[in-house]
Amino acid sequence: MAMPAQQHAKKILSYYNNPAITAYYDRQHYITRCEQLLFSTYIKPGKQILDIGVGGGRTSEYLARNASRYVGIDYASEMVNVCRRKYPQWEYFESSATDLSRFQKGSFDVIVMSYNILDDLVPDENRWICLRECHRVLRAGGFLIFSSHNPRSIIVRRESEGTKPHPTALSLGLFGRASASICKGLHYAATVFAQVGASMLRALRYGFKRPFWTGEGYMLDRENLMTHYWTPGKAIAELTRYGFRFITLQGDDYPRASHPLVTDWYYYVFQR
Repeated sequence: MAMPAQQHAKKILSYYNNPAITAYYDRQHYITRCEQLLFSTYIKPGKQILDIGVGGGRTSEYLARNASRYVGIDYASEMVNVCRRKYPQWEYFESSATDLSRFQKGSFDVIVMSYNILDDLVPDENRWICLRECHRVLRAGGFLIFSSHNPRSIIVRRESEGTKPHPTALSLGLFGRASASICKGLHYAATVFAQVGASMLRALRYGFKRPFWTGEGYMLDRENLMTHYWTPGKAIAELTRYGFRFITLQGDDYPRASHPLVTDWYYYVFQR
């Protein structure tokens, strides 16, 4: 890699402690449909949950509402401060994903790492430490749920649009409807052109890099941060080596069908 591990860690910390970035994460309160599916399926009421890389608490309300214990940790002190201000009823700690020493063996039923937190752990040794620690603090039968970047996502999918006509289009008459059809056709052509252009740029940026061809490695992400990418096969093989059993994966683009060249990242579920 081009950047030493300590320099990378400092850059990551500086980025997430930036007031503008902190405010951006503070405003986020949504749960994706992919997350809803996996959380509701694998996290039952009354469980003890560790949320690693909690950011501004985007997932806190959803995960904590039925948990017997909810703990969020983040490497960035400003993110932890945001969470403590918003949700004083839950536990938040400033801590790295590579250091879970404050928690005893078998402390949690579920560990969640959303927003591709595992990919920020550079170099490989840090990711391996995190996986060993997750295995240690999870109870037998507990679930590890995390998302991770796909190195082969080079095709930008066109946003879906409704097929229902606009209410006013029904009363425009023949000429008006023809004009509306032309406008719709031009809009469609423009969106397709933009999609093709964006895909070409992404292919140029990632398609010639080693991770695209080998299925794993490091590249700069959209925030220009060094990030780990791997294909599902590589992820499953590594987690298996650390004592986890693969359960399922789901593309972040759910409910659309995932595709190796389209899906930006995958959510994985493993069991201890």
